[in-house]
Amino acid sequence: MMADRIYLDHNATSPVRPEAARAVARALISGGNPSSVHSEGRKARGILEKSREAVAALVGAEAKNVTFTSGATEALNLALTPGLRAGKDARPWHLFVSSVEHPAVLNGHGFAAEKVTILPVSAAGILDLKVLGQALDSHTESRPLLALQLANSETGVIQPVKDAADLVHARGGLLVCDAVQAAGRIPVDIKALGADLIVLSAHKLGGPAGSGALIRASDTIQTEARIRGGGQEKSARAGTENLAGAAGFAAAAEAALQSLEEEAARLTSLRERFEAGLKTLDPNVTVFGAAAARLPNTISFAFQGTSAETSLIALDLAGFAVSSGSACSSGKVKPSHVLEAMGVSPDISKGMLRASFGWTTCDSDIDQFLGALPRLRANSPAVGKVLAA
Repeated sequence: MMADRIYLDHNATSPVRPEAARAVARALISGGNPSSVHSEGRKARGILEKSREAVAALVGAEAKNVTFTSGATEALNLALTPGLRAGKDARPWHLFVSSVEHPAVLNGHGFAAEKVTILPVSAAGILDLKVLGQALDSHTESRPLLALQLANSETGVIQPVKDAADLVHARGGLLVCDAVQAAGRIPVDIKALGADLIVLSAHKLGGPAGSGALIRASDTIQTEARIRGGGQEKSARAGTENLAGAAGFAAAAEAALQSLEEEAARLTSLRERFEAGLKTLDPNVTVFGAAAARLPNTISFAFQGTSAETSLIALDLAGFAVSSGSACSSGKVKPSHVLEAMGVSPDISKGMLRASFGWTTCDSDIDQFLGALPRLRANSPAVGKVLAA
C-alpha cells in the first residue's frame, strides 16, 4: 500500500497485521505436513491446533468444532446444503435467508429455488422478526435453516441474531451466522447469539486472505464435505491444510480479541467524527442504517445527485481508498441489493459510498478525507468526463 494513500476500506480487506505476517512467515519456514507422523509433521500439527484454539476463542467456541476453509465463501457453501445433519429430526431442510445477506449466501447455497425463502428487512435494514415467525409457521413440513448475518458489510447494521435463533430453535431448526464483518470489531459469542454455526474470515481481521473457518456450536452438528479426498479437518474438508493461513488467522484473532473493547470505542469515535463531518458539509447527506445499531467501524452514505462510480474515481485519484459496497460484487459499480432491500430509491442508492475503518485508521485519516471532499465534489463532473472517455 502506498504510504501517501489513506485506506478506508477495511470491510473489503484489512491490511495484514504485523503479528499475522510474522506468524505466516514462521509457519512457512517451519515446513512439515500436519498429517505426517514424523517430527516435522507433529510440529506442523501443533501449529495448526494452536491456531484452531485461537480462532475458536474469538467467538467463545470449542477448538474441536472449528473447520478451517479457504475463506468465508467456502465456509458458507459448506454449511448451507441439504446434507447438513443435526439431531434426529428427519424433515428436509427449508432455507430462510434475509434479503441483505452477502452474495456468498444468496448465490452460494446448495438448495433448489423452491426450498428457499427470502425474508424482507425494514427501512433500517433489520430483519422483520414477525415476518420470520410467519414464514417459519408456513413451512412446518420442513426443518428451518436460517442464514442471518450478524452485521452487514455495506451498512454495518447489526441483526437481531439471538431473537431470530430463538424463533428458529422453537421450531426445531438451526441458524447459520455470517459473523465475518463483526468478529474482532464487536463481541461475538456463539452461545450468547444462539448460533449453531458461525462463519469467519481471516482477512477482515488483518490476517491473510485465503483462510476462513466454519465453527459449530456443538460437535453433534455435521456438515457434508464439498471438497472430497483425504480425511483432513475430520473429513469435513479434504486437502492439506493451509498451515500458514491458519497461523496468520490465529495471530490476527488474538490481536483483535486482546484490544476488542478499546478498539471498538476508538472506531466508534472515528465513525461519529466522520458522520458529523459529512453532515457539516451537507446536512442533507443520507447515512444508511443510521436508525439501527451499527458496527463501530462502518458508515455508508450518499449525497443527493452524486454517482458512486464518479466519486470513487475522484477519491482514488486523490489518494483515498473507499468502496461502494461489497468487494465481492466488484468489477463494476452495481446497484446495491442491500439498499434495494431497504427500499432506498435508485436516485439515492446510485451515489452510495462506504468508508470502513480498522486497526490502521487514525484521526488524521478522517480529517484529510473530510477536508478533501468539498473540492472533489466540486470537480466531480470533470472526473466523469475522464471516466467516460
